[in-house]
Amino acid sequence: MNRLLILAEDAAHYAALVRQADLPRLEISVACDTASAKALLADCNVVLGEPPLVGEILASMKQIEWVQSTWAGVDSLCRTGARRDYTLTGAKGVFGTLISEYVMTYLFALERQIFTLRDNQSKKRWKPLRYRPAHEITLGIAGLGSIGRELARSARHFGIRVTGISRSGKPCDDVQRVYGVDGLAEFLAEPDYIVLTLPDTTETRGFIDAGALELMKPSSVLINVGRGSIVNEADLVDALSEGGIAGAVLDVFENEPLDKESPLWRMPNVYITPHIAATSFPQDIVAIFVDNYLRFIDSRPLLHRIDFELGY
Repeated sequence: MNRLLILAEDAAHYAALVRQADLPRLEISVACDTASAKALLADCNVVLGEPPLVGEILASMKQIEWVQSTWAGVDSLCRTGARRDYTLTGAKGVFGTLISEYVMTYLFALERQIFTLRDNQSKKRWKPLRYRPAHEITLGIAGLGSIGRELARSARHFGIRVTGISRSGKPCDDVQRVYGVDGLAEFLAEPDYIVLTLPDTTETRGFIDAGALELMKPSSVLINVGRGSIVNEADLVDALSEGGIAGAVLDVFENEPLDKESPLWRMPNVYITPHIAATSFPQDIVAIFVDNYLRFIDSRPLLHRIDFELGY
């Protein structure tokens, strides 16, 4: 018998979906916070949960064998010194479409000057505005994992030219040119929009700093849907203030919620959203868990296994 702990803010919803799957040899315990979870840890060998919450109780789990993350980001479970004597699997393949919706929404809103048009409407001002067709736009994607690849596919649907950068530099479907890490300067110099889909790792922290921002076109827009640690916010504020880049769309930040005193709130060329570009929908995550659980009980390799060293 396997004993599952579901540890998430909406644990009851996850539990209902898991029970509907009628999985064999599985007992389910449910907790919405770590305080409630502590009384349930003794015999649990499987966890389905939010990485920050799981990280708080992992050291006390003597029977743990496998953790299925409900989030894309698992950096809180991969930090140096964190426990690694279990299998960690991620939630891959479910966030790419959501991220693509977010990025394309803002890209076209900015290209078609929707915010200006709305303001003109409020002032009863009839003023046609110029825009460029999609095929004249270049989108650069930093990070060509499952999310980056899905974004590339979506952008190519509209005829947008797509470039990318990855650790390997290997060719990728729908990306017309892929750079390796040694091609960073060339990668940053061309796109009209640069989208960050990178995970939080020792290699990616501070990826966009003053030096990187100086390499971008003054007309370019930075979109961060990866992790807040990827961008040095102080350097970004300076670049936005001084015309180093034209704007930024930010869904993630170094510290969340974003401090009310942050100058980013007040900048007219910054668009802030509260980490909602890709929400974990329980039905999608449970589908991954169910597939992996059936593999787990059959001693087959689990899907979306995380490399603790790489962080993804």
